[in-house]
Amino acid sequence: MCARYTLSVPPQLVATLFGVVEVPALRPRYNIAPGQPAPVVRLQGGARTLVMLRWGLVPSWAEDPKIGYKLINARSEEADAKPSFRAAFRRRRCLIPADGFYEWKDLEGRKQPYYLRLRSREPFALAGLWERWQGQSGEEIESFTVLTTEPNPLVAEIHNRMPVILQPEHYTTWLNEEEQDARALKPLLGPLDASLMEAYPVDPRVNRPQNDDPHCIEPMDAQ
Repeated sequence: MCARYTLSVPPQLVATLFGVVEVPALRPRYNIAPGQPAPVVRLQGGARTLVMLRWGLVPSWAEDPKIGYKLINARSEEADAKPSFRAAFRRRRCLIPADGFYEWKDLEGRKQPYYLRLRSREPFALAGLWERWQGQSGEEIESFTVLTTEPNPLVAEIHNRMPVILQPEHYTTWLNEEEQDARALKPLLGPLDASLMEAYPVDPRVNRPQNDDPHCIEPMDAQ
């Protein structure tokens, strides 16, 4: 599961790494939580565009948009077949820029948060799906979910799932709206090599979405 992540790098770096021409002013985020707007890269008119969507996918057929809080993640192994995700898996895939994410480890009856990132500390793309929902009153919500996969050995010490981190050479294929064959897409969705990542415990203050500052990602032994 992935329930919190970060994106604190300058907007221009996001634009360069993800091939986006224009990027809105993005403030550093150290504790992005479900239900909040977050930047997503998708194709629009054949070009990569960065837009702000709500985290927690609301299927187009949903009667109540609150269902999005239950759909913040989608299992990559079955997303192409699940009613909530299958249409988006075929036609509405996206990149979710991030530079780290949190997972919680069970330790003697309590949950210890860990921060995970690339050893290089470079931003990366989480694999995502997006959807558009319109209510009877005309209200429109564009939302997204994060795809998850089995953990690599590093993450397995903390949690039994991890978000899919896409390799840069797979961005084009993942965004390609013409590619709708799950057999071509699913091989992109495995766990990232553990040797490329690092993890360390952080203060439980990250449990509160209101705490959104650099202290969230400080190692506990440095506080």
